Amino acid sequence: MSEFWFYLKLGLEHVLDFAAYDHILFLSVLAIPFTFKSWRKVVVLATVFTIAHCLSLALSSFGILEVDVSLIEFLIPITIVLTAVFNIVYVKSKVEHKNILFHAVATALFGLIHGFGFSNYFKMLMMEEEDKVTPLLGFASGIELSQLSIILSILIIAFFSQEVAKLKQSLFIIGASILIILITIPILIETFPF
Repeated sequence: MSEFWFYLKLGLEHVLDFAAYDHILFLSVLAIPFTFKSWRKVVVLATVFTIAHCLSLALSSFGILEVDVSLIEFLIPITIVLTAVFNIVYVKSKVEHKNILFHAVATALFGLIHGFGFSNYFKMLMMEEEDKVTPLLGFASGIELSQLSIILSILIIAFFSQEVAKLKQSLFIIGASILIILITIPILIETFPF
């Protein structure tokens, strides 16, 4: 059981590492359109992301599917920018066109990409491990807990911005999404594969 807790702690630290903040940016931009009133939707999206993330992590860890690291490193900031753009479009769409299904499908696809991003780090940790399931479950649990803490932080920021400072939700979503795009541009330039 100590092996599980060791990998859980590694999963927590890996996501919450501010030196590798791309995961934090993605989860932040994913949570921006939501408030505490719609917390269930963002938890569903985070769970979809975690399941897809763990699937690609497992496929890579067990050697079933390998993806070029440089491509994944470039695709991760692309997922952040696309999610931010989606937020801006989502704000401007009519209420009857707002459906979480497209958001969930995109989140699953992006989760697969992010999982492959984690896989190299995870495989290096598990080189000496015979049992890969326990480390994978521990690491995935740590990732899920850290994701929930990031989402909770964004919901708290949204609450104070919208309920206390009285900023319109649409302005909060657009402003925060644009800010995340601007933060992501240097990552895109740095990881550009050509």
